[in-house]
Amino acid sequence: MKHWQVLLHKSITQPAYLFTRFGIVPENLDRVTAIYPMRINPYYLGLIKQPGDPLWRQVVPDRSELGDTVCMEDPLNEENLSPVPNLVHKYPDRALFLVHNQCAVYCRFCTRKRKVGTKDMVVSNNTITRGIKYLQQTPAIKDVLVSGGDPLLLDDNRLDYILSNLRAIKHIDIIRIGSRVPCTLPMRVTKKLAATIKRYHPVYINTHFNHPDEITPEAARACNRLADAGIPLGSQTVLLKGINDDPEIIKRLLYNLLRIRVKPYYLFQTDMTKGTNHFRTPIARGLEIMHSLIGHVSGMAVPTFAVDAPGGGGKIPLVPSFVKETGRKLVFQNYCGATCTYDNPEE
Repeated sequence: MKHWQVLLHKSITQPAYLFTRFGIVPENLDRVTAIYPMRINPYYLGLIKQPGDPLWRQVVPDRSELGDTVCMEDPLNEENLSPVPNLVHKYPDRALFLVHNQCAVYCRFCTRKRKVGTKDMVVSNNTITRGIKYLQQTPAIKDVLVSGGDPLLLDDNRLDYILSNLRAIKHIDIIRIGSRVPCTLPMRVTKKLAATIKRYHPVYINTHFNHPDEITPEAARACNRLADAGIPLGSQTVLLKGINDDPEIIKRLLYNLLRIRVKPYYLFQTDMTKGTNHFRTPIARGLEIMHSLIGHVSGMAVPTFAVDAPGGGGKIPLVPSFVKETGRKLVFQNYCGATCTYDNPEE
């Protein structure tokens, strides 16, 4: 096995190991993992400084997951928007193609926690073939997001097979890969993996960092390797209560992402996924954070704050209101709070 595969094989999947590592076992976690699996690989485990810290809370099960009576199993209505298994066709010209059912860690706030890492998510040669066939037969689709689970946990040959089949479809212009591997298992990003992806340009990778402590020399090396292969990188950060819902933490994260050649892309309101209600922040908190960013940090560091509308309504951008009056003369406040005006031209 390769080094990254060995690390994945050594992942902890039972809460009892937490006692060995940290001298603590929160009660009743086995009840949680019986429903929502646990996986923490040794690399990410080594980044956790102490119980309850921001990285701990992202990956260690919590009894609150079982007490959620507010959220939904499938908040984005993916199952009903799937013409074939593991392919979601929500937007007219885009499709989401799920090609793996496992991740390097199982994030406790995952949108697909209902099935990722469980027997309920079956990915097989048959589902891959059916997905590719649907894409071949649907010329309206120009952009495919390859996700999962985490597609970069596939071996190089399997990933090459999928990407080559997608690139052979003439009406598909853009291939995107959604992966948390550069953050959670960066040693998976080998020279061979980067070279494999490079063959199928234009390919974009949207990765997922939530906290400055996740940006390590290993993560930087992985991101630089992908960027050197000509792969544009973006980060889709999730706003998480008690983890990163603080303007200073977000600012540090965004600037550190730019330093490792990752463009902050989205800052997402936590999806209304069953078992994640304790992570959700008020929308107003996200707007406050955006207000603290706009004009105060480089525009390159400012993501789009958005909520993915429940029921499959799609992503809705949310922005602070700077406009105070409209009409012939626009009155607004700038980032410092000063009042400014702009003469509106007539139609």
